[in-house]
Amino acid sequence: MTFDPKPKKPSLLTRLLSKDTALQSVVWMLISCCALSILAALGRLLGQYEVNAFQTVFCRLLFAFLVMLPMVMHLGFKTVTTGQLKTYIVRSISGMIAMWTWFYAVTLIPIGEQTALSFLAPLFTTIGAAFVLRETVRMRRWVAIFTGFVGALIIIRPGIVDISLGHWVAILSALAMGCSALIIKHLTRQDNPLIIVFISHLIMMPMALIPAIIVWEWPNQEVWLILIATGPFAVIGHFALTKAYSLADASFVAGVDYARLPFAVLFGWLLFNELSDLWTWVGASIIFASSFYVIRREMREKKDALQKQALLIEKA
Repeated sequence: MTFDPKPKKPSLLTRLLSKDTALQSVVWMLISCCALSILAALGRLLGQYEVNAFQTVFCRLLFAFLVMLPMVMHLGFKTVTTGQLKTYIVRSISGMIAMWTWFYAVTLIPIGEQTALSFLAPLFTTIGAAFVLRETVRMRRWVAIFTGFVGALIIIRPGIVDISLGHWVAILSALAMGCSALIIKHLTRQDNPLIIVFISHLIMMPMALIPAIIVWEWPNQEVWLILIATGPFAVIGHFALTKAYSLADASFVAGVDYARLPFAVLFGWLLFNELSDLWTWVGASIIFASSFYVIRREMREKKDALQKQALLIEKA
């Protein structure tokens, strides 16, 4: 007579993760921060191989598309529909500008500085929401936005050190990312996040192909491996980011996003012997604190609006 072995007890970490969605969100966000920092490192490495940013962006889109294709096939191509095509075209244009400038910036300045300046994106999103969507932005948030830009000035220190082209390109990238985030907010009201990314890639790939052909130089085997790696890391980074936001409040998840800076500095040090100075950390902390405050205020205002709406329904 045989006895089945006792089932193994799940580890403490597994039990904690299964019960605590906030902890799950932190884990997914750390995965995202790590993957996106590796993507930045790959972009900087490609710059050292003198691969043009236009060529890098096209390959990143192509290989990310190939990674996503089986997922969309599993859902069924019937799901790839939208009634927001014009909005997708605008989103794709802002997304292309964001990627071109993002990959170009990491070839010009240390990864840590580029990552620090990317924290400006939520501030640009709020400015866009105020002027484009006519959302109400109160004085506290305007003060936070102003403070965030002070943080950017601390990093680039105009008048004390020369402002490089890379810093301006990184700020332009943050601006384009902020615009893109604003449009994605609108798209998510009707469409699934995976479908949004998939349709965006369908539109962006032909847009990226034209300038890539103009500057194309056939890579060697080593460079091809780096280019191929950009696709999976981009998908992992953005999928993990979406997963993190689905498990916890945006204000909570945004607090973990600051982990991108230590990851970026670590990879910059290990791969390129780059060390971020104290001013980068100070400026990044100010920018991040401002962005975090803006996101937290936005979430609180949404929650208050929903509570008021619920009270009105109950009274009715």
